[in-house]
Amino acid sequence: MKGYPAIIAALPREVKELVRGWKEQRLPEKIVVYTNGFAVVACAGMGAGRATLAVQAALSAGPVTALFSAGLAGACDPSLRVGDVVRAGLVVDSQTGERFGEAQLPQVLVSTTAIASVQEKERLYASYRASAVDMEAAAVARIAEMRGLSFQAIKSISDGATFELKELARFGTKDGQFREAAFAAHAAVRPHLWRKLFQLAGNSNRAIAALTEELKSQLDWYRQRD
Repeated sequence: MKGYPAIIAALPREVKELVRGWKEQRLPEKIVVYTNGFAVVACAGMGAGRATLAVQAALSAGPVTALFSAGLAGACDPSLRVGDVVRAGLVVDSQTGERFGEAQLPQVLVSTTAIASVQEKERLYASYRASAVDMEAAAVARIAEMRGLSFQAIKSISDGATFELKELARFGTKDGQFREAAFAAHAAVRPHLWRKLFQLAGNSNRAIAALTEELKSQLDWYRQRD
């Protein structure tokens, strides 16, 4: 086997179509690993710490030679639209200033510690010319660099540069999960949120579909090498 790619995503719903039919393993600490014999996908939740746990689980699942940080992201570049795929040449850790990546790809992805507001997206675009913002890619890139593994960041835009739903941050948990049922109950009795909630759901589905197609293409390339 010439290459065993590992895809690291935050939440299982981001990769649910990609891993349909794969073997699923649920590990302690809310880590989920999917394998199909030539690749592995691991999800452990949102944020750098959870991404690190997902990478560790993926590395234990097979002879990994490449790490992908994949999932949904917010647009910082106003020209990006929902469903656009960002393949970042540069990943920046906003906390440490560390930079990871390949110069031949022009897009920039910045990893932060929380869901970015519209104001934060504007700041990241002004400071880094950031295409998009996420919470995990820098952590995955750091481990790839330390272990001498190839790395790619592939994100699909689920919310545009001017989209914001402040309530989302309240329903994240300390272990990087999102309390979907609690958020739905919260929104159900607040009609002023319904339009944005429906918009977010549609945007997420469109972004996941685009991400799935891109990741399938990447995995097909690895499979054809063998």
